[in-house]
Amino acid sequence: MADLTINNVEIKDVLSRCISGDRASHEMLYRHFSPKMFGLCLRYSDNYHNAEDILQEGFIKVFNKLDRFRGDGSFEGWMKRIFVNTAIEYYRKSLKHTHTIEPEDHISGGVNATVISKLAAEELINLIQKLPSGYRTIFNMYAIEGYSHNEIATMLNISDGTSKSQLARARKSLRNMIATQQ
Repeated sequence: MADLTINNVEIKDVLSRCISGDRASHEMLYRHFSPKMFGLCLRYSDNYHNAEDILQEGFIKVFNKLDRFRGDGSFEGWMKRIFVNTAIEYYRKSLKHTHTIEPEDHISGGVNATVISKLAAEELINLIQKLPSGYRTIFNMYAIEGYSHNEIATMLNISDGTSKSQLARARKSLRNMIATQQ
């Protein structure tokens, strides 16, 4: 942890100042980590506005829990876990207002590898955002965050089989969206 600095200040000093209530340190921490955390929020949300909400809620939780960071591992990893959990909570709340949309059962041919290589990161995020919330959440947790189906099932209070089928449907839906861009 000692190697990480923000504006030439060691992270442990920034965290200590934040815990003491120093607003400038809060802002320093926010400015340093918000771009990366916002990217994570965008992957889990269906639009920019919802990603902003998740980002704000995540930082509130981080600032409220700073005194719980033990320094055992990476601060960024600890923070990322809070943001993933915040995004999952946001997803659970949105379940009350949405219905799962099944992808079309046909695939219009294979996906050309050159199309995938042309997709910019922003375009991929846009495609992921178009997935139904259940597919999007499980795709992010499995393919990007590296959680196992068992971990996903526990976190989302679903079965392993549901996690696996939602991931398969997310991949199929993404393949269809990419194929239509050929």
